[in-house]
Amino acid sequence: MPDPSSLALPHVATLHAYTPGIQPTEPGWVKLNTNECPYPPSPRVAEAIRQELGEDGAALRLYPNPKSVPLRAAVAALHGLDVANVCIGNGSDDILTMLVRAFCSDASPLGFTVPSYSLYPVLVEIQDGRAEAIELDRSMRLPVERIRTSTARAFVLTSPNAPTGVGFSNAELERALDGYEGLFVVDEAYAAFAREDAVPLLARHRNVVVVRTLSKAYALAGIRVGYALADAALIDVLDRVRDSYNVSRLSQVAARAAIEDHAYFLSLVARVTATRDAFVADLTDRRHWFTYPSQANFVFTEPVNARGERGPAVAAAAYEYLRARKVLVRYFPNHPLTAAFLRISVGTDDEMAILRDTLDAWHSAT
Repeated sequence: MPDPSSLALPHVATLHAYTPGIQPTEPGWVKLNTNECPYPPSPRVAEAIRQELGEDGAALRLYPNPKSVPLRAAVAALHGLDVANVCIGNGSDDILTMLVRAFCSDASPLGFTVPSYSLYPVLVEIQDGRAEAIELDRSMRLPVERIRTSTARAFVLTSPNAPTGVGFSNAELERALDGYEGLFVVDEAYAAFAREDAVPLLARHRNVVVVRTLSKAYALAGIRVGYALADAALIDVLDRVRDSYNVSRLSQVAARAAIEDHAYFLSLVARVTATRDAFVADLTDRRHWFTYPSQANFVFTEPVNARGERGPAVAAAAYEYLRARKVLVRYFPNHPLTAAFLRISVGTDDEMAILRDTLDAWHSAT
């Protein structure tokens, strides 16, 4: 029999899958490459999971609530919305998959800025759809007019942007929305660390969808929960294309416990942003280094060696030097705007001290 993979649909056969950051399995790494929270989630999370499991784990024989209704109610209460305005996903990636499934095809392109979350074009390719990419430049100004006149059926904007961390104000988003008749999706994975979020726009624009994740500020990357906030009619569309039992029982109770411990959430955000701001100040003191102002839980910086050189080769050398010493950051060599930069997740103060010392050693070695 021939290779069974040859039976795949043509567009799948040529698909390039999303490449996540390295996940080391051995101890001793300083892991600053995937924007995870450096601190544990609320203690209520583990307790909620224990209660759901019970003594014998018998609850696991039962399917989860198919629409995650109690969790939807918790999310709705958090944002002052109705339950009908909330859809729960297996991570925000699941929500994005639903949106592409419902709104994107070869005849109905998905728009997004570049660089941004590199999953977007992958989802379009899986759907055998068409992308309409709008290139950003080094200024990272929002291309308002190009978004406003986009022909895309849906447009996804990462705000704050990944990988730069630059945030876009609601005033800018409203200028882009003025005249745009497609679905406007604001992917707010890092909104908890930003000065402003797009939730207030929902009351004024029925075509806005806000996408959130619990992986970052709630320290629940391993639980895989995200959600969409939107007009009830749009939520109904997502429910039509959503997998029936897309969020597990344990994920639902864990996420609800985290959301309802708002004081703990605020303390996590405060710790991360304080460390971020201190690290940005340190980078600013490094002669000739350029660092974007971050409104996320990571920093995007352009390293400069001791000879005053910068560029893709310098960034690649710094990345490899760090990796060889078990300090992981992220390097994106495949785009002109990102190839000279490193994206560094905010870790604990001790982890950031190790990073700073290792960067100092790299600089001295060059």
